Amino acid sequence: MSRVYNFSAGPAVLPEEVLKEVADEMMDYNGTGMSVMEMSHRSAAFQEIIDTAEKDLRELMNIPDNYKVLFLQGGASQQFAMIPMNLMKNKVADYIVTGQWAKKAYQEAQKYGKANKIASSEDKTFSYIPDCSDLPISPDADYVYICENNTIYGTKFKELPNTKGKTLVADVSSCFLSEPVDVSKYGIIYGGVQKNIGPAGMVIVIIREDLITEDVLPGTPTMLTYKTHADAGSLYNTPNAYCIYVCGKVFKWLKKMGGLEEMKRRNEEKAKILYDFLDSSKLFHGTVVPKDRSLMNVPFVTGDKEMDAKFVAEAAKAGLVNLKGHRTVGGMRASIYNAMPKEGVEALVAFMKKFEEENA
Repeated sequence: MSRVYNFSAGPAVLPEEVLKEVADEMMDYNGTGMSVMEMSHRSAAFQEIIDTAEKDLRELMNIPDNYKVLFLQGGASQQFAMIPMNLMKNKVADYIVTGQWAKKAYQEAQKYGKANKIASSEDKTFSYIPDCSDLPISPDADYVYICENNTIYGTKFKELPNTKGKTLVADVSSCFLSEPVDVSKYGIIYGGVQKNIGPAGMVIVIIREDLITEDVLPGTPTMLTYKTHADAGSLYNTPNAYCIYVCGKVFKWLKKMGGLEEMKRRNEEKAKILYDFLDSSKLFHGTVVPKDRSLMNVPFVTGDKEMDAKFVAEAAKAGLVNLKGHRTVGGMRASIYNAMPKEGVEALVAFMKKFEEENA
């Protein structure tokens, strides 16, 4: 079986180079005579793995010294509760709802205080990013929350909202490490790693130190307190050791490729190939307002459910897999993360052209 082009939204494609390296080290990591899967998280060998991973991530993102990097379990969804539990001092937070995951975070926050929906694009099936230049920010809001890239709907904040001095919290799960970012603009920037960085099972939280306190909501579990993990260097309990190891390999790969500036260039180039075709096609069309299009997730439709299903089935036979769109949008979605080679996008467009000719 040769490798397919995997357009899955997550768990998603990983760099082949990394997969091969991981396979080579499966039985014996670095002369230890064991796999990282079998290794104690308290060992010197693992300590070096986690320290190097953090160091490389800090270099890639240029993370300021007053931010902690936490490798946590529970995925991005656990952060929907962890954030209000730790940050809602005034029991008020403002949410900008631009997709399914922001909506879920907003709903979860309502359990812990007053969550205000200050902007939304739900009126047009989340197909655009609302104007966030002058929002009704609550004077006593503890933070303003966004999901920066919407995996399902294929939209991306090109400019961060004007939070009027309030702490910005952002879920960047599906655009993590896809382009340079100014970490100092956020109080918390976090993401599940299974889309653009590593295997499923972990979230990376980059949090400004002044937000890590013992002053959390009453009843907050020990495991859901940022201070617990920050004080223990992400080793309070057994972490997802193997995932940290693979993510560390991906950080090294990204550095080798030329860092986040180079990834942005490549991602723009790949996305342009697909969007240019969608804009010229008579059969397929994109679902997102062009100025808000994501570089990572590209939803598109034919307008005919049966034709969409036929396309997905025939594409899979041609080695272009996981193109079925999310059930809330229908149609198709191509996730073209960092590890998706340009050749994969070119192969998809060539197949779409052929399909259009045969089904015009």
